[in-house]
Amino acid sequence: MSIIDASLTEAQKILQETARRFAREEILPHSHEWEEAGEFPRELYEKAGSIGLLGVGFPEELGGVGGGALEILMSIEGLMEGMTTGVTVGLGSHQIALPPVVEFGSDPLRRRIVDEVLRGEKIAALAITEPGAGSDVAGITTRATRRDDGSYRINGAKTFITSGVRADYLTVLTRTSDDKHGGLTFFVVERDREGLSISKPLKKTGWWSSDTAELGFDDVVVPEENRLGAEGTGFLALMKNFQLERLALAGYGYTTAALALRLARENVEERRAFGRPLKGFQVLRHRLADMATKTLAARVLTFEVARAIDRGESCFEEVAMAKNLTAETAVAVTYDAVQIFGGAGYMRETVVERLSRDARLLPIGGGTQEIMKEIISRQMGLV
Repeated sequence: MSIIDASLTEAQKILQETARRFAREEILPHSHEWEEAGEFPRELYEKAGSIGLLGVGFPEELGGVGGGALEILMSIEGLMEGMTTGVTVGLGSHQIALPPVVEFGSDPLRRRIVDEVLRGEKIAALAITEPGAGSDVAGITTRATRRDDGSYRINGAKTFITSGVRADYLTVLTRTSDDKHGGLTFFVVERDREGLSISKPLKKTGWWSSDTAELGFDDVVVPEENRLGAEGTGFLALMKNFQLERLALAGYGYTTAALALRLARENVEERRAFGRPLKGFQVLRHRLADMATKTLAARVLTFEVARAIDRGESCFEEVAMAKNLTAETAVAVTYDAVQIFGGAGYMRETVVERLSRDARLLPIGGGTQEIMKEIISRQMGLV
């Protein structure tokens, strides 16, 4: 047992085990099939929702099961036992789509949307990135224009939207004025709104089983009640959302590394070369030791940041550090795992091959590695 596991509460251990058991029974037997198909069955949401896994981190009065940042990490660790980041990310797209609704949405809107998403009956996705605005959210051009009757007309485009193909609800960041940061506003857009176009799933390097879409908004009209907070509050909501999104990505990072490390260790213990077990070679033992050290360090930092978030502290600098460290760790450890597996590690039916592809997005998604470094340097007073 690691120093982290020893510090978990009984409730956190139960949550982790519940998610782990669900992953091993409902995801792992189908992971390769779903990866090759590029999607997983929609009913998996309802199965996860029925045992409370989708409600982690959300208030009980809205259908959630409570918990905070640490509990979100526990659910990620457990679900990743399915050996596919795509499914875990797809199941968890509401974790970044619903917080603005919960915090800034009207009570009727929250009660209409949140509970059915947490039950797995509906799917929610966050739509921020645009063809010309990724990490630079101030470059958002999708515009919501207020009409005489109080409703809004939305025009623009979004891209790289996780769960965007199947989402029933989209939490969309728009521009309501020309103010660089103060002109951003979130809206909920239902998928059946006239003028909304949704692409076929985009082809990606990794995360194959999570659908990713391009969205087009051509005079999409939404009522005023679909606005989240007052006009111009989108940037504040976004910054709060980024903290948990980046923490979750850090969770995917160290967990991806941990899975690759486990598989590489098993491979070294089972295989033989030149008449002796692979573990008899010092170079491989030392490589595994380095992999284990990096993975534990990444997990410890992420847990400490999660604890700070749960205490109510603002951790933009530390979250950026955790995201970068875990992303670098995932990329390095999965690279080493593939190398240890040799030719088999380059084959698509080998899990470490999948993990290595999945890891590559981590230094990009949720704000690039370079943007994270800029955040850190600014917090250090260097800019």
